Amino acid sequence: MSQVAAGDRAALRRLYEATSAKLFGVCLRILSDRSECEDVLQEVYLTIWRRADGFEPAKGGAVAWMSRIARNRAIDRLRARGPLAGAIDVSEIEIEDTAPRAEALMEAAQDRGRLGDCLEELDPRTRGVIRTAFFEGVTYEALAHSLEQPLGTVKSWIRRGLLKLRVCLEP
Repeated sequence: MSQVAAGDRAALRRLYEATSAKLFGVCLRILSDRSECEDVLQEVYLTIWRRADGFEPAKGGAVAWMSRIARNRAIDRLRARGPLAGAIDVSEIEIEDTAPRAEALMEAAQDRGRLGDCLEELDPRTRGVIRTAFFEGVTYEALAHSLEQPLGTVKSWIRRGLLKLRVCLEP
């Protein structure tokens, strides 16, 4: 390093040949872009050439000192990109609109209205077990237990009620 500090170009060439692969790896881990790493590596060796006289062997080895310079330069380059440098251009993104169309919403509302009207035509007991089973998610077994009726009876009420609903809802 003292020869580089003295301005010996051959010493810088030897230093480059001995350390460039390692310093390139340091840059590549941070930047992930080979061409950008090559630019940063050139800046690193220019800095080493200019500041070689500031190297203090008592504080650590020459490779550690150069690695620190490479790391700092790569981080500077990364910061210069800005926070959105790796972001995707929003104009290239296609987002599918999965929301139902107005016509579908109106049809669903009409269907709910028709279903409500048809449910009102059922006797209160059948209407109640169908609402409880299908709208509240209560199982047939739990419904039979809460009504203190046999399971087969509750299933029959629901089956007959659903058949009546089908007839009522047919166009």
